[in-house]
Amino acid sequence: MLVLAVAQPECVPYDVEKNAVRHAEMVRRAEARVVIFPELSLTGYHLDAPAITVEDSRLGPIVEACAEAGAVALVGAPVKDEGLEYIATLTVDGAGAKVAYRKVHVHASEERFAGGKRPQAIEVDGLRLGLAICRDMAIAQHAEDTAALGIDVYAAGVVHQAAEVATQEERARRIATDHGVWVAVASFAGPTGGGFEHTAGRSGFWRPGGDLVAQAGPEPGEIVRLTIG
Repeated sequence: MLVLAVAQPECVPYDVEKNAVRHAEMVRRAEARVVIFPELSLTGYHLDAPAITVEDSRLGPIVEACAEAGAVALVGAPVKDEGLEYIATLTVDGAGAKVAYRKVHVHASEERFAGGKRPQAIEVDGLRLGLAICRDMAIAQHAEDTAALGIDVYAAGVVHQAAEVATQEERARRIATDHGVWVAVASFAGPTGGGFEHTAGRSGFWRPGGDLVAQAGPEPGEIVRLTIG
């Protein structure tokens, strides 16, 4: 059995230190083994935010919270890795942070960032989570290639406009239906950069076959949990 949570933290633009503290608070509140956060959750969707590295001391509160809770946090951040900058998902646990996934299908507006080369999955307590970031969900090949890794859950951190809730939900249903996997979507809530004054929120879980089983509202601060396995 694995308890997953999708979280919608309130975000301070560019402020990794304050946002890390808020992430840590949500990890403790979530009471989950894995806590999934939205795209660029540590900075907000500000494409000029300085990239961080996994050694950044500001990640300390999240590491500490994960150690206390026995949790793994999937955190969104602009990351400098191997000489390039990526929109990335970090895995953070009590031992520290690692780059788990680099967004493959970057937007034209995200040209500062390199695209990741391949899908990735992580394993937690015997269950495999395939990772995705926002536009990846729109690309059928990405879901197919990620599912081919033998995943149980397709876990995505996203940012969408409030008017794009239907699109967000359609993508999740399609992936859950086409590939017979759970889909977990952590969607940004509250205003952020890049013209996203009104974001969608509505983070949630879809079961294999496409039915929505749990969903947050549109406001920041919400957490939704699901037990699978």
